[in-house]
Amino acid sequence: MSLRTIPKRSRAQRGMSLIGLLAWAIIVGFIGYVAVRVLPTVNEYMTIQRAVDRVASEAPPTVGEVRRAFDRQKDIEYAISSISGKDLEVTKENEKLVIRFAYDKEIPIVEPVYLLLKYKGSSK
Repeated sequence: MSLRTIPKRSRAQRGMSLIGLLAWAIIVGFIGYVAVRVLPTVNEYMTIQRAVDRVASEAPPTVGEVRRAFDRQKDIEYAISSISGKDLEVTKENEKLVIRFAYDKEIPIVEPVYLLLKYKGSSK
């Protein structure tokens, strides 16, 4: 009787180690933290854009009235805190009222590190 030896197949283990899992958790947590800090500024930008479009569609005759109309919109929309009517650039292009704005937003990440976001837009 012959005994044949059955060759053993060495199988490499698959899966994630605890260190790998912790590394991914830190990365995903940091991305989530930054997203939670950035999303309110994006919401504010979209609110400012809607307010500028609304004011431009009304087409006030003077620059002062444009700025007052934006300040009234700002009083209605509590999300706007970065700019006011005096920060708007008002021009006429092809007999159409164009309102432009630009502002910077600093978001503290970890005390000496800040994320700087630059927003700008104009009426449509």
